[in-house]
Amino acid sequence: MSAESSPGFTPTGTIASSIDRRRVVVATVIGTTVEWYDFFIYAFAAGVVFANLFFQPMGKDFAQIVSFFSVGVSFLFRPLGAFLAGHFGDKLGRRPMLVITLLLMGASTTLVGLLPTHAVIGVWAPILLILLRVVQGVSAGGEWGGAVLMAVEHAPRKKRGLFGAAPQIGVPIGLLLASMVLALMAQIAPGAAFDAWGWRVPFLLSIVLIGVGYWVRRRVSESPVFTEISERKEETRMPIVQLLRHHLLLVIVAALVFAGNNAVGYMTTGGYVQHYATDPAGPVKLGTGPVFWVVALSGVTWLIFTGLGGWLSDRLGRRTTYVIGWILQLVGVVLLFPLTDMATTGSLAAALVILTVGLGLTYGPQAALYAELFPASIRFSGVSISYAIGAILGGAFAPLIAQAIFQNTHSTVGITWYLAGMTAIGLLATLLLRDRSGIPLGPEAEAEQAVSPIRGMSKV
Repeated sequence: MSAESSPGFTPTGTIASSIDRRRVVVATVIGTTVEWYDFFIYAFAAGVVFANLFFQPMGKDFAQIVSFFSVGVSFLFRPLGAFLAGHFGDKLGRRPMLVITLLLMGASTTLVGLLPTHAVIGVWAPILLILLRVVQGVSAGGEWGGAVLMAVEHAPRKKRGLFGAAPQIGVPIGLLLASMVLALMAQIAPGAAFDAWGWRVPFLLSIVLIGVGYWVRRRVSESPVFTEISERKEETRMPIVQLLRHHLLLVIVAALVFAGNNAVGYMTTGGYVQHYATDPAGPVKLGTGPVFWVVALSGVTWLIFTGLGGWLSDRLGRRTTYVIGWILQLVGVVLLFPLTDMATTGSLAAALVILTVGLGLTYGPQAALYAELFPASIRFSGVSISYAIGAILGGAFAPLIAQAIFQNTHSTVGITWYLAGMTAIGLLATLLLRDRSGIPLGPEAEAEQAVSPIRGMSKV
């Protein structure tokens, strides 16, 4: 009996009903929102309070660098999460991995909110903090690939960019929620009270969000592509080995595409702008609460342009949408610090809003772009590992690099050149790829999918 005639078979790229379609979109948006709310509150706290609470004996400047390092160290473990989730996601299904990664992230985030500081338990405080950050990194490394494939592989062929933007907009929504909750806590518990207990509340609230995300994700159906692979009994035994043996160059190019976006995005999501704008010894000296509200506003514009980027990529193509986005992202990079240094809430808002236009247009199409690059049997592994490597090359240590540049030069010019260079790398990597918008995603089209997306190559 063929897969197409077998009971329960769902054709690739279709959803049985509008209810199922909404369920898939809601599940990917909510789950990704929860994951990245957890991730961002850590990054923001690292930029504002962790240096003093967990790393103070290292001295003010070095403590802040180590605090930003603790943000970046989780990225080093994203590939582990990507390897594990990719391997089991290609063998056991997309949905189980989404539930596991959500629970891992929620548990580690809640425990950060309960963690004693250095003043209470000494050196164990930073050690445990970094260990929990490592767990967050493993979770984040496995989360993204499963979420985007659930969205894109369920999508109609001509709406993959739009559907793929669903998990993507979960990231700016997570940024928005994290910023709003921290801003509210800065008002409820200002100054010393925020350092004493106010920062903990957003971490503890994670347990509520995890419960919602778990309930939603358990209700969504498995990806039709994986269902078809299972029906055909064509699961790849060692998907990671096949990926690295036959698709390594593609993984590197895809990773560089994301690196160009991620390095710039982590100026806000990694906590650097928050630290730069609120540092009492710095050039701007804005209040913590207003800065968090401004970052929340930038989360709204990032959300809008991420969704717009996915929608445009269905009409203009993934590659063209990316190129437009890279140009606008470069404009945002050039204006970021001159506007921020005007030291008003309005100028900071203008800087971050302009920056998020390009960020959104180079983030919205990513899910569809990545899904269309890799063959069905190793797709989870391909998108997850490319994303994880791109995050290491891009955002992992961007706040640390920016802080080191500023401390050594007492100027933001070097930071601007660094971010412009990462944007240029993302643009060049994009230009190396063919546009594969609309390519069949099911296992019946593996031969077509095996034609290399890299320009000038006929095979992967």
